[in-house]
Amino acid sequence: MTALPQPPHLLTVAEFAALGEDETVRYELQEGVLVMSPSPAPDHNIASGELFFQVRPQLPPDLRAIQDTDIDLELVPADDPGFARRPDLAVIRGSALDRVRNQGGLLCAADVVLAVEIVSPGSKRMDYVIKRGEYADAGIPHYWIIDLGEPASLATFHLADEFGYLEGGEHSGTFRAVEPFEITIDLDALN
Repeated sequence: MTALPQPPHLLTVAEFAALGEDETVRYELQEGVLVMSPSPAPDHNIASGELFFQVRPQLPPDLRAIQDTDIDLELVPADDPGFARRPDLAVIRGSALDRVRNQGGLLCAADVVLAVEIVSPGSKRMDYVIKRGEYADAGIPHYWIIDLGEPASLATFHLADEFGYLEGGEHSGTFRAVEPFEITIDLDALN
């Protein structure tokens, strides 16, 4: 896909998915509007890769880690202007991959156990406010935000029904959790 001008109408998730891939920019869909951001900086990509390599071997057999892939947040009916986000890392149910392979379409919010965003220059409000609200509204049970400042830190959030996300604290150094699965992350290794 080449860089696209804004379509003349608000897009559904299906129309967004039909646009295809673009290696030069990242597109997300926010209430039917294409939102573009430049490709991540090298430090961001290194941190994302290191996080993936730390998370992957610790997952239970029914879960899979996947980087930088579109997720239909399922916030509106299929023919309404939609929402699709592209977390830096998502932990999904493995069965979701079979559905996408067999039926097409995007991964869905219902498939996601954990969404992770790595803060980039210019994305702090998007990650801490807008995506936090959208992911909670979509029912994604766990959300982590990683800030690569010195020292690298991880803010955790878990879904608490009608309250949205409750904060689980900010962590640095070695982070250990039992929810949504047992995991240990060396945050210092992300820088």
